[in-house]
Amino acid sequence: MRALGLILTTIALGLSACATSEDRGPQGMFAPGDPARAVTASIETLVTTDPEVDADDPALWADPRDPTRAVMFGTDKSDGLYVHNLDGSVRQFLPSGPVNNVDLRADFPTARGLRVLVAASNDAPGANGVNLYLFDPATLTTADYGFLPTTYEPYGFCMGRRDDGFYLVVTTKAGTVHQMSIADGPQGPVIGPERVLTLGSQLEGCVVHDAADMLYVGEEDVGVWRFDFDPSGPTEALEVAGVDRIRIKDDVEGLTILQDRGVDYLIISSQGDSTYPVYRIQGQRHFYVGRFAIVDGPTIDGVTQTDGLSAFSGPIGPFPEGAIAFHDHEDVPNPGQQNFKIVDWRVIREALGL
Repeated sequence: MRALGLILTTIALGLSACATSEDRGPQGMFAPGDPARAVTASIETLVTTDPEVDADDPALWADPRDPTRAVMFGTDKSDGLYVHNLDGSVRQFLPSGPVNNVDLRADFPTARGLRVLVAASNDAPGANGVNLYLFDPATLTTADYGFLPTTYEPYGFCMGRRDDGFYLVVTTKAGTVHQMSIADGPQGPVIGPERVLTLGSQLEGCVVHDAADMLYVGEEDVGVWRFDFDPSGPTEALEVAGVDRIRIKDDVEGLTILQDRGVDYLIISSQGDSTYPVYRIQGQRHFYVGRFAIVDGPTIDGVTQTDGLSAFSGPIGPFPEGAIAFHDHEDVPNPGQQNFKIVDWRVIREALGL
């Protein structure tokens, strides 16, 4: 019945697309191009207080001293930021408005001690900017830390770290990337000078590879690019992977990086066909190793049209070797309800033969 459910979901998606200007075509395991490998999710989020969660982007965190203490942040593009336990239940909700992409970095120094800095882009009309939060790893609670207004409409968002410096990165529909430092000051967050990078068309997903000092950016209809993350470094965009409708179909959405057994992997959301291409990062080169799709499991439905995704390297919650969280456009059998699914990295690794 689950296989039939996936087929019916695919047909429904095709019919729905016919009613719009964009025909997505076959999705997931049915997508043309390089065959996707099937994986299933083992956890999904559940919000009981809102029948129409407009989910978009997750960010995973685990306590390095006790990885069973773990949470996932997830945006609702209509209402605010959810904090989920790793059984999928809601731990906390912050009514921040239409937040879109979220990211975090641990060990952010503040006057109150080390905190996890969490931030999310916000495109509220007339109030564009970035919402800032501090997550206390001792109490597992999240508090508002301030709001950074922007003169442009933020769309995608990610964060990075260089030595002791923390950075915010905002992408826009106009094709610009805005990088700025952030530090804790006597009156709250202090934002440094802005570095602006430029690509040719609409951007959203981005991820910073801290260890390699590299910023990856998704240009939705074109492909994935990388930049030197050094604020004073070269501004040239170098191509990583292009939209070819064999490995990647437009739109390019979320990007994430996972480290496993000494190898770094770049995972991409190919939203146009609900697949996830994976590239092995080897110095300045990127080698395609295959792609996967998330199908119906015994109790949790498959995933389609993913916007954001977030990988965690190493043990987190019930996953001893890492996990990836994915936005799901429609949670079956709950019409109008979007949510997040979490897949054990070991399942993906086995499916791709890594």
